[in-house]
This record gives sequence, structure tokens and C-alpha cells, in this order.
Amino acid sequence: MSEPRPSDRHDASDPDETFAEIVDEATQRDPDLAVIEAGSRTLRTRSGPPQGQDVPVRPADPEVDKALRAVEQELAGRWGETKLEPSVARIAALMDVLGEPQRAYPSIHITGTNGKTSTARMIEALLGAFDLRTGRYTSPHVQSITERISLDGAPMDPERFIEAYQDIKPYVEMVDAQQPYRLSFFEVLTGMAYAAFADTPVDVAVVEVGMGGSWDATNVIDASVAVVTPISLDHTDRLGATHAEIAGEKAGIIKQGATVILAQQPVDAAQVMLKKAVEVDATVAREGMEFGVVSREIAVGGQLLTLRGLGGEYTEIFLPLYGAHQAHNAAVALAAVEAFFGIGAEQPGALDIDTVRQAFASVISPGRLEVVRSSPTVVLDAAHNPAGARATADGLSEAFGFSRLIGVVGASGDKDVKGLLEAFEPIFAEVVITQNSSGRAMDADELAAVAVEVFGNDRVQVEPRLDDALEAAITLAEEEDEYAGAGVLVTGSVITVGEARLLLGRH
Repeated sequence: MSEPRPSDRHDASDPDETFAEIVDEATQRDPDLAVIEAGSRTLRTRSGPPQGQDVPVRPADPEVDKALRAVEQELAGRWGETKLEPSVARIAALMDVLGEPQRAYPSIHITGTNGKTSTARMIEALLGAFDLRTGRYTSPHVQSITERISLDGAPMDPERFIEAYQDIKPYVEMVDAQQPYRLSFFEVLTGMAYAAFADTPVDVAVVEVGMGGSWDATNVIDASVAVVTPISLDHTDRLGATHAEIAGEKAGIIKQGATVILAQQPVDAAQVMLKKAVEVDATVAREGMEFGVVSREIAVGGQLLTLRGLGGEYTEIFLPLYGAHQAHNAAVALAAVEAFFGIGAEQPGALDIDTVRQAFASVISPGRLEVVRSSPTVVLDAAHNPAGARATADGLSEAFGFSRLIGVVGASGDKDVKGLLEAFEPIFAEVVITQNSSGRAMDADELAAVAVEVFGNDRVQVEPRLDDALEAAITLAEEEDEYAGAGVLVTGSVITVGEARLLLGRH
């Protein structure tokens, strides 16, 4: 395993109080001036093609496609991700008969409410840049189920995905026969990921929880680094109605002696996390205290950051993603990788600055403020709860400055749709309400009734079919003069974004 290379280009002498003041506020500089100044530096910080691949499409080989569809159908016949029996007994039994593959490699475990997948992708890019073989397990997928399991920064190819399923299928059936309930869709996928990571083998696994933490299927690993992204109210029927209750579930990933990388949290959530860390003798690094965002500027195609890590300051970091929330995700990811390498604890100094720059410049995060069309500009974002929607609205306003923005919203019925719509109300001139093909999708007419409460009748249009909704939104955006700067945001659900991505021909 490669060792990190300390950098001699940092200066950790800035007063803590100055840093704390900077952490909680975005740059106040004129965005246009920032673009001009940062543009040339942006080009220098780009270094080669992205490490990861874009979202995969269906296999070109008809036989492979047929076999993948058969696997998808078998998995779909199990309990879905929203039907849960809170227990790790079944996944633990599967790991036992598979020979405990999840213990064959170290891991970084990620929980939280928003930002988990983007943070996981950043961690993966950083580890890969330091010559480590990585396995990444995230959910849900945008377009293809194979996205969920990545090896060396790329989604598992369909043939290998099929093979991974067939390899564990006999053991899954064995556990099914012994348990009161069959293994769920998510539990089987988790078993596939852990087994595939051991077979590869990977140097480190980056694992995102499906939901919660304590009883999540992923929580059979003993991760040396536990990452907690911002906690907000979501899945309240399963995780709890307050930040503290939700944090109590998510704190379950913190293991004995681990290092906890804690993003900025509501006070009651942070208190729960800190108490758990004390109970298991874990070390805690807090955003805004031990690490964070020192400064950020809008740049061409993303933003230019200065980050304070556990080992020092990292300057001129180009991140090709939009929004303050992604800058904070980057700070969390950097601290997690530093902690994994022992930076700030066993080992002094910082990670090699050029390697860190190269890694962040390679990051992609499909469906997160992703531009998929121009004239008019169409942006996709998978925000599906109020906190995520507020971050998206802020990032969109900052990075794009549309003179007129049309929303296309299709949400799941179990979400706080009113809170979601209220977050977007200040930036949407009009909204087209639709629904995706999922059985969890909220009926378009029901969602429209809520939208009328928020936007008023004159600003709401209903198009139940997503293709019709996209066409209607683009037409509304084009009603302005060609150079007026109108745009479209498609949001409300990962499924809505994935289906829109396919309809718009993004591969």
C-alpha cells in the first residue's frame, strides 16, 4: 500500500478564530470578477481525463443485456430498499457463509442525510490518485444498477456484475432458507459488493450506507474511518423525527477506536455523535474546527478552493462541481483520506498537494447540478429533501445566474414535498409537475395540488409524462429571447433525474 507524500507547501499557522469565521461564509467577491481571475488557474489545475466514468448505459451485446435484465428481475423480486426489517442478522449470516469478505480490506464508512455519494466519489478519487485500488459502494443508482459497485473508479462492467451475482447466489439462497425473511434487494447487493471487493482485491473500500447506520446492511464492516455528512430530516418514519434521533441511528457506524470525520451538523445531532465517539473511544475531527473550507471562488466549470485539512492547508484546488455544499463535501473527503493515512495523528505533514489537486480535478458526480443540454441550459439535480433542495437552489443561483428558471419536479410520495417545493419557490419562475416511473412516485396531480399552495395556480403546469414535462419546460424557457439566459432544472428524485438523463440522451 502506497504511503502518502507529505507536502512542504502548507502553512498551518493561521489563527483558529480567523479560520472559523471563514468556514461558515461563502466568498463575498463579485462572481464575474472571480470567474475572470480564476479561469487561467482553472485550466492549469485540470490534469487529464476524469478518473471515473460517466453513468453506464445498457450493454451493447444482446446476450449480456438479457443476462443483466434477468439479474435485475431476480433482485427486484426481493424486498425493495424502502421495505425494511431493522436488523443486520441476515447480512451477517451471508457474510459468515461467504467467509467474511468484508474483513479482507480496510474501509471508510459514510453516513449522513445529504452529500454521501458525492463525498464517496471524492474519497475514491483521492485514494486512487495515491495509487490505491478502490472499491466504492453507493446508492441509489442514477441510470444503471451497475453504478452501485465501482472498482478503481469505474462502475463494475455488466459481465462482472452478472458474475458477482451468480457467485453469491447459492449462498444467498442458503441464508434465505434459514431466516424468517429473505435477504432484501439491498442486502444482496451489499453482499455482492463486499465479495467483489475481496475478489479483486481492493486496497480500501469506500462504503455509503443505504439508510441510517446501526441496522443498515452495510454495517457489518469495522471501518477505521467513519464519515458523517450533514444530517437533516429525511426518512423520519424510520430514523426518527428529530435531528438527535436520526443522529442516534447514524452514529451506529462509529466503531471502537475509529476516527470520525464530522461535517457541520445541527447542535443536537453533533452532541449525539460526540457522545457516541466518547463511548467507543473514537477520535473526532470536526468541520469548522480541525478542518474545513478556508475560501472558495467561482471558476470556469466549477470552483477554486482552499481547504484546511488535518495536516495543513491545501491551496488552488479546482473542483469541477457547483455549489458551496460540494466545497464542504470536498473538505470532508480530504479529512477522511488524511485520517485513513494517519495524517494529523500518527504522521505529521500534509498529503502531496499536486496529487490532491489532480484527484479533485478528476471528480464527477452525475445528477448533482449536472449540465446535460444547452440552448436552453438544462441542469439535473437529485435533491429530494428540503435541505438538499436549499443547497441546490443556492448552488444554482451562484453558479449559473439564470434570468428565468423553469423547474421540472417529480418526487417520491414519502418525502416532505412541500418543504422541497418551498426551497425552490424563490428561484423558479414556473414549475412543471410530473412523475417518474417508480412505484414510489407521487401522483402528478397530488404533487401539483401541493405546488399550487406554494407557487400559486398561475405558475404551475402539470405534465404526468416526464418526456412531455421536459418538452414543456424547454418551451417555457425558450419563450424568452435567445440570449436572455433562461434555464431548466430537473429535480425532486434520483429516479426522475436518471430518467430525464436518458430522455435527454446523456450517456
